[in-house]
Parts: sequence; C-alpha cells; structure tokens
Amino acid sequence: MKEIKVSVIVPVYNTEKYLEQCLDSIVAQTLKEIEIICVDDGSTDSSLDILKKYASKDERIVVLQQENGGAGAARNNGLAIAKGKYCSFLDADDFFEAAMLQEAYQKAEEDSADIVVFDSNQYWEDLDEYKKVNWVLRMSEVPPYTPFTHRQMTSNVFKVFVGWAWDKLFRREFITEHNLTFQEQRTSNDMLFVFRAIVLAKKITIVNKVLACQRRDSQESLSKTREKSWQCFYQALSALQQSLVKDDLYWELERDFINYALHACLWNLNTISEPTYSVLKKKLCDEWFEDLQIKGKDEKYFYNKNEYKQYCKLAGIK
Repeated sequence: MKEIKVSVIVPVYNTEKYLEQCLDSIVAQTLKEIEIICVDDGSTDSSLDILKKYASKDERIVVLQQENGGAGAARNNGLAIAKGKYCSFLDADDFFEAAMLQEAYQKAEEDSADIVVFDSNQYWEDLDEYKKVNWVLRMSEVPPYTPFTHRQMTSNVFKVFVGWAWDKLFRREFITEHNLTFQEQRTSNDMLFVFRAIVLAKKITIVNKVLACQRRDSQESLSKTREKSWQCFYQALSALQQSLVKDDLYWELERDFINYALHACLWNLNTISEPTYSVLKKKLCDEWFEDLQIKGKDEKYFYNKNEYKQYCKLAGIK
C-alpha cells in the first residue's frame, strides 16, 4: 500500500474462543488501506496459531510476539511500529461494524481531528443479547458542533467519554507529539492514555453511530478477575493526576479530576468481592482518599451527592 490510513493494533492473550470473530470484523472493514498489528501477549492457547493463519492469508496483518506483559505493553509495542495516519486500538474479544474505520477516518479528515469518538453497544454473551448503553458517549454533554476541545464539554470532562481506547481513533502524529503511552499494568492500562489525549487534544470529533460491540460477561475477561489487580485503578488515577500537573492543566481540571477519582474508587470497591473488598476499603480510607485529594472536601465540592454520602460512610464522617 502506498498509504496506510489506519494502523489497527490488537493485543491478544488467550482469546481463541473469540479471536476469529474479531479478526473477521477487522479484515472485512470497508476501509481497505489499513495495517493490522496483532501483538500476542504470551498466549498459552491457540491464539498465536490463529493469528499466523490469518497473517498467511492477508498481507495487511503483522504478528508480533512478546512475553506476557499485559495489554498496555502490547499496545505500546504495536504503536512503536505503526505507520498509519491514525491509530485504532481494538480488543481481541470484541467485534466491529464493517464501516467503523471508514466512518471514523472520514470524520477525522473532515474535522482535522486529533481524536474521533464513536458510539458502541454491548453483547452479553450469557444472554445472547445486545444492549444499548447510554454512558459510553454522553452526547448531551458535548457541543452541537464539531470539532471541539474538552473546554466545550458541559460536564465532568472525565465522564463524557469512557477511559478506554477501543471506541476511539487517534491521529498518530498527535500521539507522538505528546508521547502518549499505555501504562504497562494488568488492568486500567488505557485510562492515562485516553484521558491525557482528551485534555490535550485541540480537535475532538464525534461519530454518533454504534460502530463497535463490546463483549460482556466473558469468563476470560480481565474485568472478571480484577481482584487480582485491585490496585491498578489507583495507579492509573495517580499517574493521571501527575500528568495533569506536568501538562499545566491540574489548576483547571482539579475539581473534575477529584470527582472522577471518587467515582472510580467507589466503582472499583463496589464491584469486587471479599476478601479484596475489605483490603481495598482499608487502603482507600487509610491512604488513597487523601492521596487523591478527596479527603477534606465538603459536600458542595462533589457533583454526585450519593457518591459523597457513600464516601462519608466509608470514611466515618458524620
């Protein structure tokens, strides 16, 4: 190809059950000028064999191998060799509408955008059912025009979009310019990359269509086993906080960050089970609420009063 319009980067770890559906949905994209960089993260099942089979049939597919280091490391390794004008970071257990990359690419070109965000839904495997979700792209919180920056958003800038990468397209020169990388940790490894990109972007644009489908309730999913990496979300929040200071944006976004940090703390606590629940609760109350500057703020500071009430209950504040 003379021009690669999009580099699609896919970390792969033991997803043999879903990998062919994922790859089929990428290979069949209506945008043909793409490269598909699949990074096998030390899989112990047949995932690598599946990747090699697909690569033998489609010259656009590149297969990299690494020792098991997580999706963040895999995305970074894929990004290091990417040649496309834009980058897409897809997950190996999800699947995508055939026009996803075409529509995202066209909108990026139309608006000269650093980031394109598109809508998605969920496929619940245990129910064999598709579900619409209203919190992945909050259209009511973005302006009625494109492109825009985070300063035109009307709500907490860290809650307008979700801090995952697979429902977005990023301009590669923008990534390089700001040295955006994924954290190399087990979970929450794309939060820093995504939220830094959102607050640094000079032009964000939207495709208000469902173009991707996230698989849910997969027993193999990392979100099912967060008890093994319960501290990762804090490490992501802490790194984001430090980056906002470094980028001279914390003074502007401090209240949004602290509100999002409380939301993330409570969500992670509320969605894990014992004995990890008690371990995380103690860590939050003894250290992390203070580290993230949540401690000491009064009720008026918080956007979500129910989250503030739960925080007070956990922290023993009357």
